[in-house]
Amino acid sequence: MKKPTAANANPRPTRAARDRAPSGKIHPVIIYPFKHAGHFEDLESLYQMVARLAADKSRYARPLTVVDRKTHYQLERDQAFERFRNQVMAKHSDIIDAWCVDTCQMWYTGLGRAFESGGENDIYWLIPGDFNYGTAVGQEVLGRLHDLPEIIEELDQDLCIGEIATDHNNSKQHIDTYGTFALLYNWFPDEAQEIRQFTERPRSEFFAIRHGFLREVLTHRWYPYEQTVVMLLLAVLNKKRISRFDVGHISDLPTGRDLLPSAMQQVERTERVVKSLWRERHHTNPDWLSQYRHLEVQSDQVRRTALGILQNLLA
Repeated sequence: MKKPTAANANPRPTRAARDRAPSGKIHPVIIYPFKHAGHFEDLESLYQMVARLAADKSRYARPLTVVDRKTHYQLERDQAFERFRNQVMAKHSDIIDAWCVDTCQMWYTGLGRAFESGGENDIYWLIPGDFNYGTAVGQEVLGRLHDLPEIIEELDQDLCIGEIATDHNNSKQHIDTYGTFALLYNWFPDEAQEIRQFTERPRSEFFAIRHGFLREVLTHRWYPYEQTVVMLLLAVLNKKRISRFDVGHISDLPTGRDLLPSAMQQVERTERVVKSLWRERHHTNPDWLSQYRHLEVQSDQVRRTALGILQNLLA
């Protein structure tokens, strides 16, 4: 496996690398926010970036936007939403309307549709729609976000994870430190160490993935939540090439942090996913059940500890 090198520092490719003809197309897949923010400033900025990039049809495939039907019905009488949908979203992307359990199922729908129209050398770029792109910091991030999928091509990677910048008091960092990684170290200790070499954000919504690896991921069991963790585990287990892209200081938290019920849910979902993955990989071993029971007891302790810490930090 290729260890993290210059990719961790947001490499700026040489002119020769940028000017050479691309070997495949980049497929942007935008995930429309489940919950509407009440304004369109952030989404306007995002689609301005999408429109600029998509104008280069030799480089980019027609973007896709996935909209959950629950969101549609919440906003069906909102004239501002209808105008934005018809005049901006539909102009700059193909819209996929789908009933989805959670955001990761929206990823499955969008990435699957893009994959079916793609080719062997193509790259698929997931773009979450619920970040504060309309701010000065958000505008700066949008100006260089296209580097994320380009890293896949220029450094010959299979997966590139975008990592948002946070301080030590950020709720996302608390959830990943005391919940996500603690659980990964319990169930997949060797793989957790590998993952942490690449990223501190194993649940990131920013990533790009190569066609061949996406095929493997799509045909594997897909989870409607915490799918980035699954992809990272599969990438490490199958010796794929991974890079990190530093997204910058950008946020999708309207209140500035996750509320305690949301944080608890994220930890509990992660535990369910990693337990299921462990069973999938080990259930054919003769003594798998006794190993599972032992790890399950430890996992329960890890989860309880994580929830207690998060209660102290977020309540």
